[in-house]
Amino acid sequence: METNLLFNNTEIAFKLKTDAEVERAYFLFKMIANEPLVRIGTAVTKFALNLNLPVEGLIRSTVFDHFCGGVNEQDCMKTVDALYEANVYSVLDYSVEGQENDAQFDKTMAKIVDLTYFAQNKEAMPFSVFKPTGLGRFEIWRKKTENEPLTQEEEAEWNRVVNRYETVCKAADECGISLLVDAEESWMQDAADELCEQMMEKYNKERVVIFNTLQCYRWDREEYLHKLHKQAKEKGFRLGFKVVRGAYMEKENERAEENGYPTPICESKKATDDNYNQVTRYILDHLDDITLYVGTHNEVSCYLAMEIMKTKGLKKNDERVWFGQLYGMSDNISYNLASEGFNVSKYMPFGPVKDVMPYLIRRAEENTSVAGQTSRELTLLKNERKRRGIF
Repeated sequence: METNLLFNNTEIAFKLKTDAEVERAYFLFKMIANEPLVRIGTAVTKFALNLNLPVEGLIRSTVFDHFCGGVNEQDCMKTVDALYEANVYSVLDYSVEGQENDAQFDKTMAKIVDLTYFAQNKEAMPFSVFKPTGLGRFEIWRKKTENEPLTQEEEAEWNRVVNRYETVCKAADECGISLLVDAEESWMQDAADELCEQMMEKYNKERVVIFNTLQCYRWDREEYLHKLHKQAKEKGFRLGFKVVRGAYMEKENERAEENGYPTPICESKKATDDNYNQVTRYILDHLDDITLYVGTHNEVSCYLAMEIMKTKGLKKNDERVWFGQLYGMSDNISYNLASEGFNVSKYMPFGPVKDVMPYLIRRAEENTSVAGQTSRELTLLKNERKRRGIF
């Protein structure tokens, strides 16, 4: 198959879906394509859940089952095993958001550690993942990033955040698992980056245990990568990076305007794409020092990474290069890459239905605002329905 047609193969893309699941996906993306409907639907869903109305069954059988692996890790295993049969790995992502107290942070830390040990002897699960704000209050990250003085109580709080971080990284190291650390808003990210750098220096000696995330809609990320690469070479440790475009653009631009500082976001979609592809190329040029996780739903960026690998004579399954997409999206990329022999994983959110709803709502809103994403999913599903004779 010609490379530039690879992602058009819907038979491979949707081979794990029954006819009913293809129909459900088609229905969901038609709903998501309607922005007013998404706004109304999210408002109604929040309202119903807050009143404890019996809507969890409906949510579970529609949007939850499409975008999530299950309510707990055991519930996810049937899906994890099915993906592995198709040569696609899974990254179980405990997607409970918006918690703001020490008890919840300790619970999240324990969950990530449990998941890491759970994955230890499962070839299908080579990664764990977490968000920095899952282990500490957003405000404490912001204060550290913006160099605001901390009170004695806040210093103690920050030390607890560092200890949680250390506990999770140590577990990944002991289990032979790699740990993907997500990136968040720019006004808390410097503190998260600094902590991640410390963990990389400590653990990324023999292999890459810790991966930080580069959000390439930020114009400063390529410079940051070059600077950190230089430091890592001087200090003798390796780097791991998940490279994404980013998910907080509107918030970033609004805050920059409100506070009167230059936006950290690239000036255009093209500038973001160029930045993403330059960062990817740089890492592929330095694989002896940096391991790459290409986290994207952009076909052009995937084709580019594949082409560079081919030009360099790299094996498709080179252990230093991974591709990743979200569960329930861009199956045309994931399964076709896997069928060609590349290393591919799916980010698989899971958790209690009610607790995962903030994630699902954010995902629906992002799909609505990303030009072309939903229409591409609909076109692919329409083609697969036609191929199967579903009308």
